[in-house]
Amino acid sequence: MSSSPRMSLSRRGLLAGSVAAVGAAAVAASIGAPSAAHAASADGLVRRALRFRDDGTFRIVQFNDTQDTHTTDERTIALQEAVLDDADADFALINGDVITGGMTTELQVKQALNNVVLPMESRGILWAVTFGNHDEDSVPQTGMDESRMLAFLRQYEHNVNAGDADITGTANQVLTIRSSANGKEAFALWLLDSGRYAPSEIAGQDFAGYPTWDWLRFDQVDWYWRTSQALEKRAGGLVPGLVFQHIALWQHRFMWFASVDGRTDDDHARAVAKHGIVGERHEDECPGPFDSGMFNAMLHRGDIKGLFVGHDHVNTYVGNYYGIELGYGPGTGFGPYGLGGADTHRLRGARVFTLDENADGVYTGSRALFASDYGIDLTNERRPSEPAPFPSYVR
Repeated sequence: MSSSPRMSLSRRGLLAGSVAAVGAAAVAASIGAPSAAHAASADGLVRRALRFRDDGTFRIVQFNDTQDTHTTDERTIALQEAVLDDADADFALINGDVITGGMTTELQVKQALNNVVLPMESRGILWAVTFGNHDEDSVPQTGMDESRMLAFLRQYEHNVNAGDADITGTANQVLTIRSSANGKEAFALWLLDSGRYAPSEIAGQDFAGYPTWDWLRFDQVDWYWRTSQALEKRAGGLVPGLVFQHIALWQHRFMWFASVDGRTDDDHARAVAKHGIVGERHEDECPGPFDSGMFNAMLHRGDIKGLFVGHDHVNTYVGNYYGIELGYGPGTGFGPYGLGGADTHRLRGARVFTLDENADGVYTGSRALFASDYGIDLTNERRPSEPAPFPSYVR
């Protein structure tokens, strides 16, 4: 990534007039237009792909950090398959760090992706991905950047990465879930690209002493704001939703201790009482160096019920931070780091979300599921697999 001031402001570079072009009126018009489920949309809005069941329910599975090569640890696949079957999922998401580095050919990257999307594809479950900080680690050797990965993944029959808003990042989109009763937008799933790493410097100042991960850019937050308004106008009221991105917000870090500066056991005890925190935290949250403003935007809009991330593999907690749930999906992959020692793989898992359009707010909660729930081997020895065959319709 370039360290020039201009490039530091946007991973795509500054797109002249892009914010104005994605105004609320334009987005509202696109919402009303008929579109195919898998047609790409420059505004990032995907309609008609998802629908509540006849009983008004919908289940979502969040996987995170499957993060492996073309010889994916077979236990990662076993965990995905077990959770999908147990949850009876309607939609599944791999929320960033879908793959890792160390591959040397385009074919290997495609095989790595294929390995971890087949559990959904072979079951006929609609699915999508967001991207994380490791997905482009093999680009210098393979040339497979996120845009090429996205084009590859869109070949799969059950992939719904159909939107890609013309803003910073790749595959920013919102999927609306249609009501079982009248087909109107009843819920929204916001998929955001939280980027990779901070630039080496901005305005001649480096990031020594600050977290050096990436953050949502202003145009991404503005796109959420404007598209949320357009959805409200179309639906005649706020459309509740969940946000998924790979890298945590600063508010995740604040919530665990109910403090900006306090880091004591007493601070955390107070946070548990205040925010209803459930789950484990074994590493410091790793946001970017700046607060993107996304939480403030969500709080003001009032439509988002929760924002969930991955990235920090051994954090599994969730809590209610001033009316919005903030949480982690456990790290799914058996390839990347874990807790260490005999407990290395203890927290490999996924998060399952339940929706009910007949319930107040539609979102009714989530639960974490772990590999140990399914009797999957948790020993430390890696268990690589042979690359799985591609579906006949994928090249």
